[in-house]
Parts: sequence; structure tokens; C-alpha cells
Amino acid sequence: MANYILTDHALKQMQRRDISEEDVKKVITSPEQKFDIREGRCIFQSRLSFEKPTRIYLVRVFVDVDREPKEVVTVYRTSKVEKYWR
Repeated sequence: MANYILTDHALKQMQRRDISEEDVKKVITSPEQKFDIREGRCIFQSRLSFEKPTRIYLVRVFVDVDREPKEVVTVYRTSKVEKYWR
């Protein structure tokens, strides 16, 4: 998915949670998993390394795919990979 925008809310959450735009792009362009949560909204998720010492987190990107350009609604990372991995 190449054509998308980051909403103001997503940008604020990325800043608050220390998730870079590059990390979001990685997850959206080549997600390890992608699934619909409702009509028009998908979750893209991938495991990424953060911090020192390195630790693996699951980065979840919520995207409204029913519009053009697609809109990244929110982004977060969690250490509870098993909980959300399908």
C-alpha cells in the first residue's frame, strides 16, 4: 500500500509512543499480518525491534482502507505479541 496519509491523531500517537514514520511505513508496505476488523478498516501488524537492549514489540497500524488516499487512524506498539498474533 503506497498511497496513504497519516491523520493528526495517528501523528500524535506516533510521537507519544516513540514510533517513527519509517516504522509505520515498514509495517504498511510489508506487514507480517493483515486482517479486517470491520468493513473499511484493516490492521497491519509486524514485529519490530526497539530500544537498547533490543526488545521485540508488535507494532499495530489501524488503516481506513475505504477511501483514497488510505488513512492511518492510529498506531501503537505492545510487548504482548502472543495476545494479538493470529
